[in-house]
Amino acid sequence: KGKCPEDGWDESTIELFLHELAIMDSNNFLGNCGVGEREGRVASALVARRHYRLIHGIGRSGDISAVQPKAAGSSLLNKLTNSVVLDIIKLAGVRTVTSCFVVPMATGMSLTLCFLTLRHKRPKAKYIIWPRIDQKSCFKSMITAGFEPVVIENVLEGDELRTDVEAVEAKIKALGAENILCVHSTTSCFAPRVPDRLEELAVVCANYDIPHIVNNAYGVQSSKCMHLIQQGARVGRIDAFVQSLDKNFMVPVGGAVIAGFDESFIQEISKMYPGRASASPSLDVLITLLSLGASGYKQLLKERKEMFSYLSSELKKLADNHNERLLDTPHNPISLAMSLKNLDENNDAAVTQLGSMLFTRQVSGARVVPCGTVQTVNNYTFKGFMSHANDYPCAYLNAASAIGIKKQDVDVFLKRLDKCLKTFRKEAKQEKSVNEITNSNTGTEHLED
Repeated sequence: KGKCPEDGWDESTIELFLHELAIMDSNNFLGNCGVGEREGRVASALVARRHYRLIHGIGRSGDISAVQPKAAGSSLLNKLTNSVVLDIIKLAGVRTVTSCFVVPMATGMSLTLCFLTLRHKRPKAKYIIWPRIDQKSCFKSMITAGFEPVVIENVLEGDELRTDVEAVEAKIKALGAENILCVHSTTSCFAPRVPDRLEELAVVCANYDIPHIVNNAYGVQSSKCMHLIQQGARVGRIDAFVQSLDKNFMVPVGGAVIAGFDESFIQEISKMYPGRASASPSLDVLITLLSLGASGYKQLLKERKEMFSYLSSELKKLADNHNERLLDTPHNPISLAMSLKNLDENNDAAVTQLGSMLFTRQVSGARVVPCGTVQTVNNYTFKGFMSHANDYPCAYLNAASAIGIKKQDVDVFLKRLDKCLKTFRKEAKQEKSVNEITNSNTGTEHLED
């Protein structure tokens, strides 16, 4: 059926299945005689076992999705993986998606591939409209493809940074629709930035006949992000959306999924990939989804959502205890932000120091964002880099509830964060006491004089 099985398979069944695929590849035939330059020869038996003897990779020189005659098993693996992943994307909320393929590049390079495919459709275009998100790989994806990003600053609404749709439309009118390659929007992001207004952007793209590429890096795990993509495609235009394998399916870094609603366009992107490709990301995600099954993946999505609620409520309590506050970002379904105003006011370096303290205490993934950081990326200078705005009102700390997170992770993080913040408060009190004593002594000396 080409769908993810409802219930996961056990390891021995998966291994049997992979061995059956492997013996369909010519390099594993008993009487094989190879006289070409690419015969699936592997010097190390350990490497062969690591790849289940699926050595030929996927695709052909002209198309990453094409079938290889000498590698029937690897080709079947590729087709099955794409089919199973498509089923999971539908299950996660984008019901009308028609096509997808796994590509052995992470999200940034996969976005570049999409932009390079659009170049042939819009040869005059030189600009990409990009609502600002302070993440280097999605920015560099446009530069690497040879286009000029047009940065649209976000609008502050309460604590949230939201898409300035009016500014996007004004910039399209100013530059001319024919000179714009696409709008490059984002779903999953660090709070206080929230997912772009995909429905409004999709309508603008449809009205001006401009392609729309969505960076959905870790959005598959969020029903809200997937709903935005589904709605955007329903009311307007979304040409492709790109998501990471490691962030959404808990496999090693190195793969992404490019998906869309027009099968012919997704095929065009796959044909843009030069040469064959590594089968490792496809193999990893297929093994993972076969072991989880559709029910196992749905359970992980459910647990992630529950942990987001738990993290939110507990982080709010901790923030209140330290005279800080959990920023109000209801449109962000994955990431949370807690203000660090007291830290920032007392000591300029304290915010950065908190990040170092958490990292040395084995807390990974939490980001501290000081005010006013200036960063230059490919000759573009961003003020307030990492905060997605030139002048966000306060410094803050990020924490996210991503797929696979456990209650223990949340509890340990909160305990260590609390301890670090108490250390700062203790130091601040001691410094205040020293200053008071110094001021008192100074005052007495003046009286004596």
